[in-house]
Amino acid sequence: MAAKLKKGDKVVVIAGRDKGKEGTISSVDPAAGKAVVDGINMAIRHTRQSQTSQGGRLPKALPIDLSNLAIVDKNGKPSRVGFRMEDGKKVRFAKTTGDAIDA
Repeated sequence: MAAKLKKGDKVVVIAGRDKGKEGTISSVDPAAGKAVVDGINMAIRHTRQSQTSQGGRLPKALPIDLSNLAIVDKNGKPSRVGFRMEDGKKVRFAKTTGDAIDA
């Protein structure tokens, strides 16, 4: 199945404790249906000190379900993603404005 959300997309959270926050996708796990978004779904992870790192309580972004994310269109509104053919290539487009996302 084609990926509606990809690494580098600007997204907004539409459900959960971080509802309304925006961020950029840093990684996607299609098999699990989850993505890591910078600054979203943060948790404290306790890390042991080593020769390379200080250790302590470090904030870390945890994966969030793809169904709780929506892409941000050019107007800054959440939008669903559709697919269409343009010049023989399959491109993603925002359903709210009809503009191609990866042009």
